[in-house]
Amino acid sequence: MPISPDEPPDLIYPARGLGTLWETQTSTPPTALVGLIGRVRAQLLRLLETPTSSTELAVRLNVTTTAANQHLRALRAAGLLISARHGRSVLYRRSDLGDRLVRGM
Repeated sequence: MPISPDEPPDLIYPARGLGTLWETQTSTPPTALVGLIGRVRAQLLRLLETPTSSTELAVRLNVTTTAANQHLRALRAAGLLISARHGRSVLYRRSDLGDRLVRGM
């Protein structure tokens, strides 16, 4: 609500991912999943329950953005991820197949 009638109204909403902003550790993926697709890719799948950019994933996994993008491309080609452009960013999330793989392990 504006403070005075001369001011335009403001629309305020929480930023996406604010609840995970301070998370630095990820849970350890199951050994079977790590053996199948590797540690970094297994961690990526675990993190991609919600849409996330490659830059944020790289920071969380302590890898370069280039390395994160290479892993994301491989997982997307395998049908485990879905990507969508959001402004100037590309956000990735698990596909139904990726969800089943993570839950099944």
